[in-house]
Amino acid sequence: VKSLGEEAKVRVRSARRDAIEALKKAQKDGDITEDDLERDEKEVQKITDKKVAEIDQHIASKEKEITTV
Repeated sequence: VKSLGEEAKVRVRSARRDAIEALKKAQKDGDITEDDLERDEKEVQKITDKKVAEIDQHIASKEKEITTV
């Protein structure tokens, strides 16, 4: 269960990296401002943190479920 959870967290972090790279490219291309970039990066990080916490909670729940059986 832990390894599956770690894989999920790696995928979430990879998606964060891809999103931030896309935002930086958009800012470089002039599609968004530097302020937009900073705000959007913070939003992406907030979503990432939330999803990682959900994964951790799910792992803990499943481990507890497995150990009680």
